[in-house]
Amino acid sequence: MFEGAMPALITPFTKDDRIDREGLQRNIAFVEEGGVAGIVPCGTTGESATLSASEHQEVIDIAVEYSKVPVIAGTGSNNTGEALQFTKHAADAGVEGVLLISPYYNKPNPAGLLAHFKKIAESVDIPMILYNVPSRTGQDMPVEVIAELAKVENIVGIKEASGSIGKVSQILESTVDEDFVVLSGEDNLTLPILSVGGRGVISVAANIVPDRVSRMVNAALSGDYETARNIHFEISPLIRALFLETNPIPVKKAAELAGLASGHLRLPLAPLSGTNTEKVANELRKLGVIE
Repeated sequence: MFEGAMPALITPFTKDDRIDREGLQRNIAFVEEGGVAGIVPCGTTGESATLSASEHQEVIDIAVEYSKVPVIAGTGSNNTGEALQFTKHAADAGVEGVLLISPYYNKPNPAGLLAHFKKIAESVDIPMILYNVPSRTGQDMPVEVIAELAKVENIVGIKEASGSIGKVSQILESTVDEDFVVLSGEDNLTLPILSVGGRGVISVAANIVPDRVSRMVNAALSGDYETARNIHFEISPLIRALFLETNPIPVKKAAELAGLASGHLRLPLAPLSGTNTEKVANELRKLGVIE
C-alpha cells in the first residue's frame, strides 16, 4: 500500500479564508487522473501549522470522502496529546495510514522520541509513517531511534527528508528484517532514494505534474532506470523552482497558474516574489503545463 508517488496536497482556501471544499475535491481528482498511488493531506505542504483543529479534521474528512486512492493523513504535532487526537480522528474517518512528523521545537531526547511515537502507536491501531525533516524540526532523528521504532508492528515506514542518501542507506540496512518502507521526502532526491531501496515519494511536485512523478517512480520500481532518469532530468528544473522560497509558497502559485484550486497563503507565509513567479511560470511552460 505504501509505495509509489503520493502528493503532499496543498490546502486551497476560499476568498473568505475557509477550506475550499470543492477546490480540494477537484485537486484530488486531478492527481488521481495523473496516476498517483495515494494522497497525503494535512502535511507541511498543506499548511497544517495554520489549520485549526476543526479545519484539520475537515480536510481529512474531505480527502477520505472524495479520494479513490489510499489516504495517508498528516496527524503529527509537537504535542503528543494533540497528535494522538488527530490520529484517532483520522483512523475513525477511514484513512489507510497516518504521517507523523517528529516533534518540532521541543527537540526531545531519544527516549522522548521513542515514547512519543510508541504512545500513539499503542493507542491507535492504524499504520503509521514517521516523518524526519530536520530543516523543519531542528532535529535529525537518529538511525538507532528509527530502527527501534521500526520494530513496532504498526509503524510501517518513514518519510525521510534529511537530505542524506547515506542516512537513507543506513535506515534500510538497520530495518532489513522489518516490514518497513522508506519514502523520499524530497523531490530532488527521489530517484537516488529509489535506487538504494526506497519505495516511493511523498511529493510536492506531484501536485502539479502527477503523471510525470508517477511514471518516474513506477519506472524505477520496475527496474527501468533509463526511463526514470529521463523523467527525473525533465522535471528537475521545475522541482528546483518549486523550492525557490519556503514550501508551499511556490507550489501554491504554480497551482494557481495551472488552473488548479489554490487560494491565498496563510500568514506568516507571504506570496511568491514577482521574479520567482516568472521562474516558476517559465518551467511550467517548458513542460507544457501552461501556455
